[in-house]
Amino acid sequence: MLSPITPQKRAAPQFYVVRLRKRDMADSKWQTYEEVAAYLLGNFSEHFGLSRVEGKQSIPGVRSGTDWTIDAKGICQGTEAFVIIECRRHTTSKQDQEQLDGLAYRIIDTCAQAGILVSPLGFQSGAEKVAQSEGIVHVELHEDSTPTEFAMRFLNKIFVGIHERCQLSGHCEAELRRVCEKCGEQFPVRANERMCDVCS
Repeated sequence: MLSPITPQKRAAPQFYVVRLRKRDMADSKWQTYEEVAAYLLGNFSEHFGLSRVEGKQSIPGVRSGTDWTIDAKGICQGTEAFVIIECRRHTTSKQDQEQLDGLAYRIIDTCAQAGILVSPLGFQSGAEKVAQSEGIVHVELHEDSTPTEFAMRFLNKIFVGIHERCQLSGHCEAELRRVCEKCGEQFPVRANERMCDVCS
């Protein structure tokens, strides 16, 4: 099992609010939930015990001899061991036992260290048992997340992305003022006068 992502006792939530600047997004065209999930997991990889996250790819099954297409692959910190990342944008029901069985078999067949399932909803009770036995953890990612606006939860950590857009407009007037040589009061300068209108 991958110890950095193994569920532990629940502690008070830790909040991470992220303000991404435009240059943080190399390409603003994001088409799928899977791409957004891989991007965000890659940005927060250290919180998952990963050194990096690679995108969609095919990996060989050791036992079955078949190739598996996975949504993303997380490389564990300090090793070349990997974690299978699967994304499912199911918005009406939690992941059931049958759905997790497929991921569990891919973990076994590919000799992956563990699995991360990203979805808006959690696991049903049977799926929770499969997840615990095969080292699968859940990352909750809001169904409408984008690279800049997102809500993501993992164990006791909550990540929120905020995209700020502001428009500035204003009006500024400047007035040159001088101190009168005679009375010491300030007055607006129209030319090169040295005294205010009262003293001149």
